[in-house]
Amino acid sequence: MKYVAAFLMAKLAKDAPTAEDVKNILSSVDCQVDDERLKDFMAEVEGKDINALIAAGGQKLASFGGGGGGGGAAAPAAAAAGGGAAAAPAKAEAKAESEEDDDMGFGLFD
Repeated sequence: MKYVAAFLMAKLAKDAPTAEDVKNILSSVDCQVDDERLKDFMAEVEGKDINALIAAGGQKLASFGGGGGGGGAAAPAAAAAGGGAAAAPAKAEAKAESEEDDDMGFGLFD
């Protein structure tokens, strides 16, 4: 994704961005560049219309579906126990959220 993003940024500046342009953008934010992957990416987009590639990618993404899940369920109202006894408070277990981001095996700029 980092190569795609950098390429599109370079595309805004000039009509035919080069691998060197992409490398300069990535290195400006201290991002490591794998020359082989960059070379492969540049070969894939060479001579192609970027707008057509984006449209084709959008059609592929649409086939995945989506829609997300429903909203969270509403918490049930505490019902009064018969005979005037107070209902026992529900014990909600809060998950301890990690302070660190989970990278799920990949990073944004990998």
